[in-house]
Amino acid sequence: MKVLDPEQRPLHGLKVLDFSQFLSGPLCSLRLADLGATVTKVEREGTGDLCRNLYISDTDIGGANSLFHAINRNKQSLAVDLRKEQDKERLRELIPHVDVMIQNFRPGVIERLGFGYDEVKQLNPSIIYGSISGYGESGPWKDLPGQDLLAQARSGLLWLTGDRDHAPTPMGLAAADMMAGNALAQGILAALVRRGITGQGALVQTSLFEAMLDFQFEVLTTYLNDGHRLPQRSALNGAHAYLGAPYGVYRTSDGWLALAMIPSLERLCTLLGITSLERFYGDQQALMTQRDVIKAVLAERLLSATTEHWLSILQPADIWCSQVLDWAQMRDSEAYRILDMEQQIVRDAQMELHTLRSPIRIDGATLKSPVAAPALGQDNARVWPSR
Repeated sequence: MKVLDPEQRPLHGLKVLDFSQFLSGPLCSLRLADLGATVTKVEREGTGDLCRNLYISDTDIGGANSLFHAINRNKQSLAVDLRKEQDKERLRELIPHVDVMIQNFRPGVIERLGFGYDEVKQLNPSIIYGSISGYGESGPWKDLPGQDLLAQARSGLLWLTGDRDHAPTPMGLAAADMMAGNALAQGILAALVRRGITGQGALVQTSLFEAMLDFQFEVLTTYLNDGHRLPQRSALNGAHAYLGAPYGVYRTSDGWLALAMIPSLERLCTLLGITSLERFYGDQQALMTQRDVIKAVLAERLLSATTEHWLSILQPADIWCSQVLDWAQMRDSEAYRILDMEQQIVRDAQMELHTLRSPIRIDGATLKSPVAAPALGQDNARVWPSR
């Protein structure tokens, strides 16, 4: 698949100063970098972004973990000491020449450092200032750690996920960080469009908590308009608290099969060779009120044959279903290969990384870039040539 030239990318020429650390803010700036922006990552002199040493596996690549490299590829690094007034002054001289600034410190920290929105907009009135917090800038939770699992827990997502009698179940990835980072990128892009029309700068804010609430807007809207009745999760093959049978994931003789919404329970049962659920045919309410009874019968039947056997029967009949793939199986699929999602990035002989590209395509081309995450401070001379 064709790769879009850097000069042709929509944000080519845009300059971003990124004070953020860990995952949410850096994900936002990664999205902007992939779209062509020049992102300069402001890091603490000597130690850098704490994410450099936040290992999520035992894989070390060029002195940092794979997460840091994946989330900070295609960026520059500026190592500064914000305890030194000289470094602060150099940053103040830089701010009038950038378009976007991003930060994700706890509320009050960036202001104490002298780079809150009020201070920055005095230096650059048209700047787009993006900010991510844990739980907003006020209220009783504002000073609590803005950490992904904790935000998932406080948002209700853990309680909503999993079977009824199981413990609250977190998602298997940093959903709050990723949702917040993408939400901030969307807000920044919208603010840039307005600035192009009016010349007006903007403060764009979100939080991990807001992103988690937005992630659940579909089911929360039902709750808010349904007499505040809490949904009852299925005790068996739970997948969505508000959807009836057969919606869920079922074990087969050699793997797992996901079943989504169906046009007719009778049709599904006929295809599966089940005759014991006839009393529920045509009763849409029963798909919810009796879903565990229905699911138990389906589960027993589906266990009797392979996943491929059931797919060969259900998919031609337009029953919404899928094999549950692990990463190796997913990567072996033609659907994955044709999208050309993977890319190789290289910094030096010690830093080579196999990772994914941006999910966005423009004019039929991908936004791949071979530029790796920077070594700490490697771009100081480029950004501050007189230092």
